Order: sequence, then structure tokens, then C-alpha cells
Amino acid sequence: GRFNRSCPLEEENLRLPLAVLYSLIFLFGLAGNLLALWVFFFLHSRRNSVRVFLINVAVADLVLLACLPFRVLYHAQGNVWSLGPRMCKAVGNLFYMNMYVSITLMGLISLDRYLKIIGVRGSQRGCGPRWLRGSRWSLVTCVLLWSGSLVMVVPMIALAEGNEEPGKCFQYKQRKHARGKAYFNLFMVAVFWLVFAVLLVSYGRIARRLLRASRDKPDLPNALRYARTARKSFVVLLLFTICFVPYHAFRGFYVASQLRDVSCETRRLMDLTNELMLLFSALNSCLDPVMYFMLSGSVRKATTQALSAVQKEPVPLSSCKPMASDSLISHSMFICKHSSC
Repeated sequence: GRFNRSCPLEEENLRLPLAVLYSLIFLFGLAGNLLALWVFFFLHSRRNSVRVFLINVAVADLVLLACLPFRVLYHAQGNVWSLGPRMCKAVGNLFYMNMYVSITLMGLISLDRYLKIIGVRGSQRGCGPRWLRGSRWSLVTCVLLWSGSLVMVVPMIALAEGNEEPGKCFQYKQRKHARGKAYFNLFMVAVFWLVFAVLLVSYGRIARRLLRASRDKPDLPNALRYARTARKSFVVLLLFTICFVPYHAFRGFYVASQLRDVSCETRRLMDLTNELMLLFSALNSCLDPVMYFMLSGSVRKATTQALSAVQKEPVPLSSCKPMASDSLISHSMFICKHSSC
């Protein structure tokens, strides 16, 4: 506390840009994720594991977005926190919890697609184990993920670390006497890189399989769609990389500096860099609705039908043709028939 008062961390000229940017992320993210949930619950009737995971990603994004008005308020009030230390910890920890829930769900989606499209050796009928074919496994996984996250986050909110500074929130803290939290943060960085590796391998192999299918059977009616779907896999990877890789590449250095004595200049640099990297992570909750449309052909179809119905006369949804569960998995049906799973 005493050291921080003699070493002011916040950049005064960043206050207004941060408040404006977090406000924009909040507004666009709120609109996009509420639209996505509306599509999932009212228009996208096919029940499958990807839909379950995407609904949970949208919920995690909405809880994360609910934390942003508090950041806006903090920066708008001159980087002064007036809601007490417990509320500061609740907002900060819920933000991070939902960020990592969203990241983990993205890893589970890529794993689900990989197992369904590439298949598992020895699996019968189709390209995936029987337990993967319904949505039950994804429901159970999501319940376990949320339960585990809450079990970890509640003690962090309830227990004091001893390094809280009155009137301050969302800023660099020394953790020489709160090493447990620092090590936990490093563990979450490791979880991120594990999920990132799963994404790279899964989408890389799915894209390669689809591109090979479009190249080997160019006369098939869906050949061009395979190539398009493969490219969409890379767009999902690109969005994930832009939002989360900069933050997690820097995070290790940030946590390491918290565990030892560093100069005022280093603290200021760490605090500033962390703020900027965190913006990219928050931006993900705006870009996730774009990813839903990339990942699921049926979500795209339902949304475009709804939007065209708003612009013209309403189209009765019962007259719409049944929708494929999602583009990557429907394309995989061809691959299963024409190659060994």
C-alpha cells in the first residue's frame, strides 16, 4: 500500500480510452450474445453437443460482460473504487472465471468436432464413439465445468489476501505474501496453452481432412463447401489467437514480477501492458457471436431467416426446411463414407 502510493501505477491519459472501449465492448457483446441465445433457444431446435457448448459460451460471455460496467465506472471516476474490497474481488474474479470457462468450452468444442469428424480407431458406425453422438456428454461436462469453477472462485472472493489498497481495484499487486493466488494464476496460464494446443491440432487436422476431401472428389456437389468450412476453422483459430495469445504470452512475466521486488518503472510497465492485453481478452466476448455463425451452419441459417423475416413479411418457422446440425459435422458424413474413420 505505502509503496503503491509513492509509485502511482495508472496512466492518467488512458482512463478515458479504457472507459470508452470497455463501454463499446459491453454494448456490442451484450447485443451479439443475447441475439445468439435467442437463436439457440427459439430458432435452432436441433439438440446436439455443439449447441449445448455454444449456449454455455454465450452465458459465460454475458457474465463476463456484466463485470465491464464496473471497470467503466472505475476509470470514469478517476481510477477510484468506491464499492469496497469485497465487491472489487467479486468483479475481478468473476471476470477471470468466465474468461477461462469460455476458453475451456472452446477447447471442448474443438475436441468434440475432432472426435466426430476424424473419428476414433475401432469406433462403429460413423466417425465417433457412441457416447459422443447425443448431447448428454456435453451437458454433464458443462455442469462439471461450472461447478468446479465456482468451487475455485468462491474462496478467492471470500478470503482476504492482505494486499488490498483502499479505493483501488483492477491494478497490479505484489503477491510475495499471497503466493497461492500467483501460482493459481500460473496454473490457469498452463490450462490456456493446453486448450490452445488442442485447438491447433483439432482444427488443423479437421481442415486438412476437409481440404483433402474437396481436392480428391472435386465433382461432388459439396466439394466447394468442404474447402469453405476448412477456411472457417482457421477463422475461429485466428479470433481465439488474437484475443487470448497476447495476454497469456505476457501473463507469465506479469505473475513472476509479482513474486519479487521490482522497480516502480517495472510495476508501471506491467500494469499498463496488462491493461492493454486484457482489452483483447474482453474483446473476445464481442467476437464470439461471429464465431457461432462460423461454427454452426444451422445458426447462420436460422439467423438469416429471422433477419429477412424482420425486413420482409414474417416467415413461419414451420415452413423452413430442417436444418443440418452444423456445417462441419454434416460435411463429415461424406468423409466417413469415403474414407476409413
